[in-house]
Amino acid sequence: MTPNEDANLIQELFPWVSTPPIISAPMRGVSGPELAVEVSKAGGLGFIGPGLTESSLELNLIQAEKLVAGISQFQKLDVLPIGVGFIVWDSVLEVALNVILKYRPSAVWLFAAREGQKDFDLWINKLNEVSPATKIFIQLGSVTQAIEAFKSKSRPDLIVVQGSDAGGHGLKKGCGLIPLLLEIRDKLDELSYSLKIPKLPLIAAGGIAEGRGVAASLILGASGVAMGTRFLASNESLVAQGYKNALIEAEDGGQNTKRTFLFDQLRGTTGWPKDYNGRSVINQSVRDDELNSIPFEENKKLYEEALAKGDQGWGFENGRLTTFAGAEVGLIKKIEPAAQLVFKVREDAIKCLHIAL
Repeated sequence: MTPNEDANLIQELFPWVSTPPIISAPMRGVSGPELAVEVSKAGGLGFIGPGLTESSLELNLIQAEKLVAGISQFQKLDVLPIGVGFIVWDSVLEVALNVILKYRPSAVWLFAAREGQKDFDLWINKLNEVSPATKIFIQLGSVTQAIEAFKSKSRPDLIVVQGSDAGGHGLKKGCGLIPLLLEIRDKLDELSYSLKIPKLPLIAAGGIAEGRGVAASLILGASGVAMGTRFLASNESLVAQGYKNALIEAEDGGQNTKRTFLFDQLRGTTGWPKDYNGRSVINQSVRDDELNSIPFEENKKLYEEALAKGDQGWGFENGRLTTFAGAEVGLIKKIEPAAQLVFKVREDAIKCLHIAL
């Protein structure tokens, strides 16, 4: 069905997933159990985002178990048909191990390790010990990182290739998905041949919001795609309605989104490794910081005042609140049910692939 023979590897790992494989990214505080389960029910792979607390993560998994109970397509599985994401630098390994052992999600997605592959290796080894059936994704943003992961003795099961167009957090220094994915695919194929070790599926991420982007990613060598921003604008995402409205309002994402650490400073979510920042929709907080040069403390005060406004705190013109979103945000025209999104994106991708072939 796809021009990439490795796409079948995804179905071997996750047998309920349809081709082309569509994954919802584990966005913190955004990707809850309802979103994850709806994506998986539609033949994708849904992820719950990192828990804000240990108890919140466990409550999300308890709810996910209830939501999948009785669904016929999942009855014979020995794992929970969703994944869980962890921001490695900001997570406690022992907590993660306890949760994975207890609930056995089908996948774990690891991101942003402060010590790079060294930290990933530790997590992968420990996770494999407590739940061998749980497959490990790691999210990377450079060719060097991908080579390190591929050659490591503690290899992941899949690599998420995140281009710089992605919304939310990623490497400050990077490039768009097309050259990044192509170079990583070539390098890893060469290594697979020379070292005589199996290939790894690559998951394309960053800038994908609809079927054409999925089809293009598969043609370029991805085995599946992950979307974050598109699922923010779904009925099941946990962001406020004002946030969703701001996504629909935004256009021309290359000009009207920006990679910056400002919003982490305003929100107090600092501590990220020095190589990371986040892409968000430009709003009055950014303009005041960069164009009007208002002092940070004043900007922060205005940000906190905007929090009290509820949905009115978001928006391109007068809003101030964080609206993490990728450069593809201008392609998002309406809020839809997550399952409907999966079906439509998959159908459109298949049509594009038929034309391409």
